[in-house]
Amino acid sequence: MHQARLPTYFLSHGAGPWSFMEGEFRRQFHKLEQSLTAVREELGDAPKAILIISAHWEANGFVLSSAEKPGMIYDYSGFPEHTYHVHYRAPGSPALAHHVAELLRSGGVDARLDPERGYDHGAFGLLKALYPDENIPVVQLSLDEWLEPAQHLAVGRVLTPLRDEGVLIIGSGQSFQNLALRDSRAIMPSRVFDDWLQQTLVYCSPEERRKRLVGWERAPYARIAHPGEEHLIPLMVAVGAAGDDEATCVYHDQLLGVMTASSFRFGRLPRQGS
Repeated sequence: MHQARLPTYFLSHGAGPWSFMEGEFRRQFHKLEQSLTAVREELGDAPKAILIISAHWEANGFVLSSAEKPGMIYDYSGFPEHTYHVHYRAPGSPALAHHVAELLRSGGVDARLDPERGYDHGAFGLLKALYPDENIPVVQLSLDEWLEPAQHLAVGRVLTPLRDEGVLIIGSGQSFQNLALRDSRAIMPSRVFDDWLQQTLVYCSPEERRKRLVGWERAPYARIAHPGEEHLIPLMVAVGAAGDDEATCVYHDQLLGVMTASSFRFGRLPRQGS
């Protein structure tokens, strides 16, 4: 049977190990969790593997996790003790890591493998809610530490063939990431930047979309929304792999009543054809 082309996603991943917690903290992300359940349902059994680009892995160049059984990286602080012992047990895929590395190299992108790299919380925090059965193989791709938008858009373009092979490409970041603003000061900048992001992704032509993303620092409140851009750059890979496909907002919320956050799908769902 022909494998339908998969969409790509940019997903706002939530805070730390939120999906391994209960109570009031987890309830803050109820709408995000609902959106991830909807993503799982709309994709059905189409994904054979996942390539996730996390905001929490920057490297010198592009690196792929290639362990068969990735460990855990508890890259957060201030959370309950049990969250430093949680496990996301989805297998890795050395074969997919090698395949992606070769794909990147054939596209002129230097890539290497890291057999020691485990899942960081940008991966496991999101994936625990998205695929709680932990049965889909996962490979992580690092960001390049220079965080250049055009470079990551280009890397995404090279990865496009994976969409026809049943590999789900996910950029895991946050559409608004300023940890110094968790109160009413975040209301205006997060809303205005989100409006710009919605306009750019959903309503602009593909060419204009790419131009605006390369120049994202000119967006209103850009550097207040992202003092560091590592949480925005995974979006570039998802958009690059999407090509000219249209965007749909699949999650939109005001976290803590002050921070506007969104997630996006690029491309049609498998049942809708390619």
